Amino acid sequence: MTEKLSSSDSSEAPRETPAADPVAGDDKAIKGVKRGTLLGAVFLMATSAIGPGFIAQTTTFTVQMGAAFAFAILLSIIIDIAVQLNVWRVIGISGLRAQELGNRVLPGLGVLMAVLVVFGGLVFNIGNVAGASLGLDALLGLDVKIGGAVSAAIAIGIFLSKRAGIAMDRIVVVLGVVMVVLTLYVAIASSPPVGEALRQSVIPDDIDFLVITTLIGGTVGGYITYAGAHRLIDAGVTGPEQIKDVSRSAVVSLLVTGVMRAVLFLAILGVVVGGVTLAGENPAAQAFESAAGEVGLRMFGMILWGAGITSVVGASYTSVSFIVSFSPALKRRQNWLVVGFIAVAVTVFLILNQAPTKLLILAGALNGLILPVGFGVLMYVAYRRRDLLRGYRYPRWLLVIGTAAWLLTLYLGWNALSGIAKLWS
Repeated sequence: MTEKLSSSDSSEAPRETPAADPVAGDDKAIKGVKRGTLLGAVFLMATSAIGPGFIAQTTTFTVQMGAAFAFAILLSIIIDIAVQLNVWRVIGISGLRAQELGNRVLPGLGVLMAVLVVFGGLVFNIGNVAGASLGLDALLGLDVKIGGAVSAAIAIGIFLSKRAGIAMDRIVVVLGVVMVVLTLYVAIASSPPVGEALRQSVIPDDIDFLVITTLIGGTVGGYITYAGAHRLIDAGVTGPEQIKDVSRSAVVSLLVTGVMRAVLFLAILGVVVGGVTLAGENPAAQAFESAAGEVGLRMFGMILWGAGITSVVGASYTSVSFIVSFSPALKRRQNWLVVGFIAVAVTVFLILNQAPTKLLILAGALNGLILPVGFGVLMYVAYRRRDLLRGYRYPRWLLVIGTAAWLLTLYLGWNALSGIAKLWS
C-alpha cells in the first residue's frame, strides 16, 4: 500500500494527551523534523490560497472594478492574517484537527464541520480541475476536457506513489515558487498604475460585498483554512513546545500568498488600464498575452496549471483529512480516499457544461459562507478550552484580532447570500 500522509512520514500516535504527541518536549525530534515537510505545509496553504479560483476571481473582478478591487485584495490579506495565525496556533498547539476540536466542543459538531468542508472542497476541486484545464489550454493548446483529465491523472499519480507525503510537499514548493516568479515578471511588463492601486486600497471608489466574500472564500475559506495546519499535524509539529515552528510557518505562508495576490492583481490591472478588453472563457490568458505576447500566454498557462494541480492536491488532501479521523479503517485507506475524491471531481467536471471561470467564482462564494462556522469553533477553543490547548495561555492580541475577523466573515457572508443565486444565473 502507498505511504500514508503522516508525520515526516512515520506512524502517528493518538493525540489525546501531551504525552501521546510524537515529538512533544523532545528537542532532538523537533530539530529532526524535515525542512522539506515544513516548507510543504507552508506552500500547501499558500498554493491553495492562490489557486485557479483566485486567478479567475482576480481577473473577473479587476475587469469589473478596476483599481477599486485593490481594497478587496487588501481586506482579504488582513482577514487571512487574522484567520491563519489563529488557526495554525490552535490546531498546532492542540495537536487535534479542526473536526476533532469541534467534536470535543460539542459532540456532532465536528461531523457537521467535516460535511461542510468536504462539500465545499469538492465544489472547489471541480473548479481546480477546470483551472488546470485552462492552464494546459493556454500552455499547450489542449482541449479543456482533455486537459482536465490529464491534470487529474497527474494528481492521482502523486497519491499513488510510494512516498506520497514527500511527493506532495516537493511539488507544491517547486510549483509555488515558479508561479510567484513568473507572475512577478508579467506584473512588471504590464506597467500597472501602482499609485492609484495604493490609493484605492484604502479609499476605494466602489465596495462590493459579494466580491469581497467571494475573494475571501477563494483564498482562506473552506478547506484552505486548514490545509497547512493539518499538514503540520501529520508532520508531528504539535504542542506548546512547537509554537515557534508553527508561528514561523504561518507567517511565511502569509507572506507568499500576500505577494502573489498583489503581483497578480497588478499584472491584470496594468492590462485593463491599458485599454485591452478581456472577455471569453479565459480572460486571464488574454491579459498575460497582451502584457508579454506569446511568451506571456505560455507563462500564464504554466502559472494557471501550477495553481490548478497544487490546489487539486491541497483540496483533496485537506478534505479527506476531515473524515479519516473518524475511523481507523478510513485512516488506513487515506490515500485511496484522496484518489477517489479527485476522481469524483474530474468526473463531474467532464459532464458539466458550465464555464470553468464561473465554477471557480461560485466555489469561492460557497467557501466564504462556510468559513465562519469552522473558524468560530477554533476561536471558542482559544477563548474557553485551555484544556484542549494543553494549558497554553492564548495571547490576548490574537483573541482580539481573531474575534474581529470572525465577526467580519459573518457580516460578509450574510451580505453575500442574496448574490450567489445571481452569480450562477
